Amino acid sequence: MAQPQTYKNHAKFDPLFHFFLAPVALLMVIATIVECVRHPGWMTAAHILVALWAFVATFKIRLYALKVQDRLIRLEERLRLKEVAPALGAKIGDLTEDQLIGLRFASDAEVSALAAQALAGNWKRKQIKEEVKNWRADYWRV
Repeated sequence: MAQPQTYKNHAKFDPLFHFFLAPVALLMVIATIVECVRHPGWMTAAHILVALWAFVATFKIRLYALKVQDRLIRLEERLRLKEVAPALGAKIGDLTEDQLIGLRFASDAEVSALAAQALAGNWKRKQIKEEVKNWRADYWRV
């Protein structure tokens, strides 16, 4: 690992998705639309449909993986909060998925206070991450 993970550098790019699959899918849609305009017909219209299908499928597959990851983070953080912040008790269930994902990067020492502040101020994921002092890195994210 080149450098420690922080708020400023924690966003992750998946080179195959961000620099190959998504651009190629977009180029396919554009190219088939251009082809349909130049040579209108049922087959070129069908090619547009196939290109759109590939474009949508590419993004839906990515979004499904991210949603599963978010659900796992939600479960992980609820279990962690029950262990390291038992004073929160039933309030743990009041934390939104977005807040739990933001708390993912807080160290065990500060997660309890941040969770309480997030609940009191109805903080969003970004606000929570900006308040993390001791960043708990996650290099396994999708």
